Amino acid sequence: MANVASLPVLLKELKLSNFAKHWEVLAQKAIDEQWLPQTYLAELCEQEAGERHQKRLQRYLREAQLPPAKQLSQFDFTSTLGINKNQITALIQQRQWVNQAENILLFGASGVGKTHLACGIGYALIEQGVRVKFTTATGIVQSLQQAKADLTLAELLTRMDKYTVLIVDDIGYVKKTSQETQVLFELIAHRYETGSLIITSNQPFSAWDQIFDDNMMTVAAIDRLVHHATILEIKGESFRKKMSMKRREKQTKR
Repeated sequence: MANVASLPVLLKELKLSNFAKHWEVLAQKAIDEQWLPQTYLAELCEQEAGERHQKRLQRYLREAQLPPAKQLSQFDFTSTLGINKNQITALIQQRQWVNQAENILLFGASGVGKTHLACGIGYALIEQGVRVKFTTATGIVQSLQQAKADLTLAELLTRMDKYTVLIVDDIGYVKKTSQETQVLFELIAHRYETGSLIITSNQPFSAWDQIFDDNMMTVAAIDRLVHHATILEIKGESFRKKMSMKRREKQTKR
C-alpha cells in the first residue's frame, strides 16, 4: 500500500501541481461531506484541468504578440460598412474555416479598422484554445528573407506550422522586390490547405501586381488565398482621422 507521506513527492514527479496544492483541503471536505472516492478524484482532476487550460491560454496569448486594446468588444461596428458583428461572431463560434485551414482576407482603406478586426478575431480564437500568431507583412518577410539567407527557410516555415492561424497585417506595404515577394509567396504556398491565414490589405486584388514583381506569381498567390477564403471588404471613414478631428474640436472649444 502506498505511503500517504510520499504523496507530495509523487505529485511533483507527475507534475500535478494543482493536485499538490488542493488535495489536503479537498480531502478534508470529502470526509466532512462524505464524498465517494470517485467524486473526490473527479474534483481534483477538474481543478487540475482548469488550471492547465488557463495557463495554456496565457501562454498562447503571450506568444501571439497581438497588439493591445484590439479586442472585438472595443471595435465600433456602427461606423463601418461591409461587415457586421453577427458575421464576425459566426466566424469565431463556427470555426470550420480554422479546422479546414481556410483564410480570412480583410480589405479596406487605411484606418477603417482592418488590423483591429483581425486582432479581435485572434483574441477571441485564443480564448477558445486556438493557437494564433500576429505579425506585420514587412516583419515576417524580413524574418523569411533572413532565414533564406541562412539556408533555414524550410525550418522556419515548419516552425510556424504550430500556429493554427497566422495573422499577416498590411500585406500592401511589402516592397516589390524579387527577394521579398518570393519568400512571401513561399509562405502563402506553404500554408495552402495546411494552416489558416488572416491577411489585411489596403489594396484590392487588382493592384496586387504592385506587391509581387511577377504576374504569374501574383495570380498563383491570389489563387491559393481565395480558394478557401472568406473575403471581407470594410468601408467607412478612417478611425484615426475621426479621432484627430475630435481632438481638434476639443482644442478649439478650450
